[in-house]
Amino acid sequence: MQLKEFSLVSLSIESGEVLKAIETAIPGKAIEQVLGQTDSRETRKRKLPSHLIVCLVIAMNIWSSDSMRTVLKNLVKGLRTQWLKLGQYWRVPSPSSITEARQRLGCQTMSRLFHLLVRPLATAETPGAFLFGLRVMAADGTVLDVPDTPANAKVFGYPGSPKGTRAAFPKIRLVLLIEAGTHLIVDALMCPYRIGERVRVKKLLRSVTPGMLLMWDRGLHSYQMVQATQMQGCHFLGRVPANVKFVPERVLDDGSYLAWIHPDGKSKKKGFNKILLRVIEYTIDSETGQKTYRLITSLLDPQNYPALVQAREYHQRWEVENTIDELKTHLNGRKTPIRSLNPREVVQEVYGWLLGHWAVRSLMFQAAQQAGISPLRLGFTGTLKVIRAAIPEFQNTPTEQLPFFGHG
Repeated sequence: MQLKEFSLVSLSIESGEVLKAIETAIPGKAIEQVLGQTDSRETRKRKLPSHLIVCLVIAMNIWSSDSMRTVLKNLVKGLRTQWLKLGQYWRVPSPSSITEARQRLGCQTMSRLFHLLVRPLATAETPGAFLFGLRVMAADGTVLDVPDTPANAKVFGYPGSPKGTRAAFPKIRLVLLIEAGTHLIVDALMCPYRIGERVRVKKLLRSVTPGMLLMWDRGLHSYQMVQATQMQGCHFLGRVPANVKFVPERVLDDGSYLAWIHPDGKSKKKGFNKILLRVIEYTIDSETGQKTYRLITSLLDPQNYPALVQAREYHQRWEVENTIDELKTHLNGRKTPIRSLNPREVVQEVYGWLLGHWAVRSLMFQAAQQAGISPLRLGFTGTLKVIRAAIPEFQNTPTEQLPFFGHG
């Protein structure tokens, strides 16, 4: 019996062929668009073209437990099957070649792609996505360990530790703006660990608009946060620390009261004035005793915006914690979540990670919308498993036979 002869094939595929299974979340045209905007297209034919590396940086978080070479094999598995049928063989590049290709791509392409694609998706029919006709948003932050290299340590820094000791890993701070009813991350910023969460989260307000209700926890409370949110035309509902005091101006029928928040010294120098807000205080009984919460809100009318409803719905803010858990535990789950040894590739990888989460969550939203249920009722881990299996399968399937989430 004569064995079939194989010839070595050069990779020549379009962006849309690689991620066909998640085309509605991350279109190939969008990848090509940002490559053109950032001048990231290669001038000569390469075994690892830029559009494939963009797909790889996203996929390395979908198959987070695998090596980079294995991720690349998974990513083009369906295409390799087709090549083998034609007697063609594609040799997987070495780890050093993959690293060099990532370095050529840089981080700007991934950040541009993220900001081009992400947006709120909930509609008026999405359960729990709106309160008083306002789209519920939540802001919060987290920190991520990065590999302990001199370059990462210099840029991102270590957390504090007892004198004479040093933390095991440098850390990067990540702040997120999340649509509570879908768990979609619609904006994100990263910075060195030493820059506080409260400082960076104010920059996320660039993505809030009129018609939204932004929720935040007590660690983000400040006059500047209140003032900047109102400047965007966005309503807010935030928790305040115990040491912050308010003098009641007028007690309302439901027990909440109106009060002024005064500008800090820096804001006063800029000419900002005190802001009228509403304070809602309530107590929750638990197994460990009673816990008192104080919320401030720009929704001043007790008839249209009852305090009891706001107090109950404020706890939707914890959806942001569930989203961070999806990102750090279910999507990634690595002991040290970041692989990259240099800061530019760290930033590139984090944006790929965020895009991976966007792909899973936006497809979950589409599926839930078709079924007429809340996207929060679907399992994140189960959806991720479906996507892992679908990526190579869709590469082998004619477009006209693809399910609804293959092509819009």
